[in-house]
Amino acid sequence: MAMSEKLQIATRLPRAFPALAASAVKLPSNPPTPELGPPDISVKCSHSGAPSAPDSSPSPRIEQSEDNDQSDDDKGDEEAAPGEMIPKAGKKKKKRKPRKKKNATNGVPVQSSPPRVPVASLFAAGQYPAGEEVVYRGENNFRTTSEEKRHLDRMNSDFLTEYRHGAEVHRQVRQWAQRNILPGQTLTEIAEGIEEGVRALTGHQGLEEGDNIKGGMGFPTGLSLNHCAAHYTPNAGNKIVLQKEDVMKVDFGVHLNGRIVDSAFTMTFDPVYDNLLAAVKDATNTGVREAGIDVRMSDIGAAIQEAMESYEVEIGGQTLPVKSIRNLNGHDIIQYSIHGGKSVPIVKGGDQTKMEEGEIFAIETFGSTGKGYVRDDMETSHYAKKADAPNVPLRVSSARILLNSISKNFGTLPFCRRYLDRLGHEKYLLGVRIYARKTLKDPRLIQLQLNNLVASGIVEAYPPLCDVKGSYTAQFEHVGVIPECDLRSSAFADE
Repeated sequence: MAMSEKLQIATRLPRAFPALAASAVKLPSNPPTPELGPPDISVKCSHSGAPSAPDSSPSPRIEQSEDNDQSDDDKGDEEAAPGEMIPKAGKKKKKRKPRKKKNATNGVPVQSSPPRVPVASLFAAGQYPAGEEVVYRGENNFRTTSEEKRHLDRMNSDFLTEYRHGAEVHRQVRQWAQRNILPGQTLTEIAEGIEEGVRALTGHQGLEEGDNIKGGMGFPTGLSLNHCAAHYTPNAGNKIVLQKEDVMKVDFGVHLNGRIVDSAFTMTFDPVYDNLLAAVKDATNTGVREAGIDVRMSDIGAAIQEAMESYEVEIGGQTLPVKSIRNLNGHDIIQYSIHGGKSVPIVKGGDQTKMEEGEIFAIETFGSTGKGYVRDDMETSHYAKKADAPNVPLRVSSARILLNSISKNFGTLPFCRRYLDRLGHEKYLLGVRIYARKTLKDPRLIQLQLNNLVASGIVEAYPPLCDVKGSYTAQFEHVGVIPECDLRSSAFADE
């Protein structure tokens, strides 16, 4: 889920992904009326936009301040000076009508809170924010200046548009989540709030068969607390409540046409954890900066570890080093598959594989105050059908029904047990006879069927990954496209 040329830690978005949309400038609803000057200075504009000639003849000033205003009776008693215009008797001064407040958006759609307006309607022309570009350095610098490379990059506009669209969805939902997640909320409430936003903004609710494969959640919302680093999302009936002293990793994905935007951040509500978060942010941004065509994975890992482990954090009167979690990695992403096969380590040594142009990588780093090593722990919630799943005969009919539903609704995209519940999992349990003593809505039935598919090698289980209890872990992640020219980074632009 530092260098001398260090970029802003707050933004890491490439041209392939959207940066922060420009903030709307709110004009005052009642702009002050400019005071008229002498005729040779002031210019009066007509409605057509062409300036009209200044009037050389003297004209009476109609508007007066309230302090100098006189009643009609007083005016009638006064004698007019030679050459002065006398107002008509009985004609009262017109009162200025209050101006109606104009809509600051001028009719342009804006995002709601919680987010429910599809992003496609906010960018009607289909031109999504390109985002920040991280240019190549050194021997790859020619990719930035070569017109041929830039032309080849532009040829991938459809591919990049899908990523930019998904990244803008992620950005808007992420910003809403960061403003609204607070201690006292349940993990289920937080996860469902994020997922409802993603489905609304992509325009894919995922309730019709096959709709989730077109767009929506790229993978379940991870809400891993404290020593748990990744792959935890609440199952049905989960009652865990977020506490002020918790360190929560928020990791969720958005996809359109299988183009998965994978981005994560960590939320805390106590400044004691600030250095832990700063270490992991710095490490992730270092990884993005070092990535590029022909760069070896081991070199990226070494740079990440150096940045990460230069930090310490003081918790409970103890000064603790921040360690890279050595058995967690970044990864490449291919269409409809969150893990493509290549890994980006976050420690030095090992893999000499190089990045290649056209690939998509999730640069994610994890820091810990514990051992810096995670193990499987707690109840599993994340699953995904294997792309190379074997054709194994399933003896249990309900497992065959469940597999058919997974294939039609998720394909090889990750899912969780809550997503099966949302689709109405009882229909997958029809014909179950071996569990006659249990009700069809018993969630343990789904678990038994999933275990059957996992044991058959068809579905992969992703249990929560945890360091030692009492430790704290943090995560930050960007997704980057490695194109012909320039280096793009992620859908992560505002932390």
